Order: sequence, then structure tokens, then C-alpha cells
Amino acid sequence: MSKSKKNEFRPDEFVVYPAHGVGRIVSIEEQEVAGLRLEMFVISFDKDKMTLRVPTARASEIGMRSLSTPDLIDRALETLKGKARVKRAMWSRRAQEYEQKIHSGDLMSIAEVVRDLHRCDDQREQSYSERQLYEAALDRLTREVAAVGGLDEGGAQKRVEEVLLTRAA
Repeated sequence: MSKSKKNEFRPDEFVVYPAHGVGRIVSIEEQEVAGLRLEMFVISFDKDKMTLRVPTARASEIGMRSLSTPDLIDRALETLKGKARVKRAMWSRRAQEYEQKIHSGDLMSIAEVVRDLHRCDDQREQSYSERQLYEAALDRLTREVAAVGGLDEGGAQKRVEEVLLTRAA
């Protein structure tokens, strides 16, 4: 079983780690932790200047996944065109739900957060916490769009913003 898990991800491949977004597997190394020899994925998140080590046997269990397919990216961008669905719950409750969606690592959930929190020029200002959540979701979405589409982050951001502007029109 560990053999199939080991071959699921390879060095120099982009992966999505739920709590941190898109990263690149730098290497697979063995490390001794609490007297046990563990095989670890070494994942680099360049934008955050962070390196993460994930046991290969637990990668799928943790929720680490390969990048989305171009088809799923298109569906996520299509989600952005929809009408914002804002529940009539208190902001603290909605903020928790948005936070969970962002950290789920699910691209469609992240796209829903971007759609729901996006503000047009003629709408009221966002609160600080609303803006923080929006920017976190937008960052996760654009990083995955960039990695799948082979774009730089600026190009991916432009593509996402164009979709959001078509909704506003």
C-alpha cells in the first residue's frame, strides 16, 4: 500500500496542500522521527518562503492532492460568474465557513468564497476581516490557475479578474 502512495506524487511536481495552497515537491527524503524512519515529501511554498515535510504514508489522508484538471479550472471560473450566495447568518459564523472552505483545499469551494466576497466598485466597502478572507481565497485560486495553465501569477490574476468583471457587467 505504501508503494502506491509513494508513486502518487513525484519530485518537481506541483501539489495542493489544503492549509497552504499550491507548492512544489522538492524531494522525497527519509528522516528519523521519534525513533521511527519515515519517508517524507519535502514541499516548498516559494511565495510564503516556507518548506513543509509531509509523511508520504499520510499525504492523501491529510488531503494533499494533485493540481486540478483544466476542465475543473474552467468550472471554477464559471462559478465566479454566478450570483453571490450570502447567507443571512452572523458575520462570525459566515467567516468561519469561508475559512473552512479556503483551508479545505477544494478548488470549487475556494471559487465560491471568491464569488461570495467579491465587491464591485458600486458596492459597499469590505470590512478588514472580509477583505483578508477574500484576498486569501483569491490568492489560492490564482496560484492554482497559474500552475495548471502554465501562467505566471500576474497572468492568472488577470484571467480571474476578467471573469469577475464579466459578472459585474
